[in-house]
Amino acid sequence: MARSIKQERRLLGADELTFVDKTHHPALGLLPDRDLAELRKLVRERRDRAQDIAARQRRELRGKAAPKGAHAATDDTGTRKKRDVLAAALQRLNKEVTRREAKAARQDLIDSAKRALDLRRASESKTARPSGLTANEGINPKSAPAYSLRHPAKAGAISQRNKNMQAKRDSR
Repeated sequence: MARSIKQERRLLGADELTFVDKTHHPALGLLPDRDLAELRKLVRERRDRAQDIAARQRRELRGKAAPKGAHAATDDTGTRKKRDVLAAALQRLNKEVTRREAKAARQDLIDSAKRALDLRRASESKTARPSGLTANEGINPKSAPAYSLRHPAKAGAISQRNKNMQAKRDSR
């Protein structure tokens, strides 16, 4: 469930509140990348510390650990709520980092596509055919001879034999 800024102010200390205020919408978009990374680190440390304190207080409540201070913890709801507020702030920071990375990746892709298109257009203009005279294909090579089963000399010999046989019959 979302918490109001008023509830956040009640749960957090002054230094933690300055960090969490920077994670809300208008201020978050204005942060430079370096400050965003530093803020992420600080909020993560504060969240981890609140998480450890809440876990210790729960152990004290159950009787599994000795009290850390003068008195044993009677309730850990405030620390848990503080942890939840810091975790929500960290989630906002992580989403902003992811959004910026996606935007940068999208811009890199656009730049690469434009560069590739420019290179393609430049290469197309260089390889255009010349408008002047060009060389002919040259003389056509001889085609392969048609394949036949009989040798041409054999065909002539058969024709001559037929002529001779006919002449022999006619002379009878």
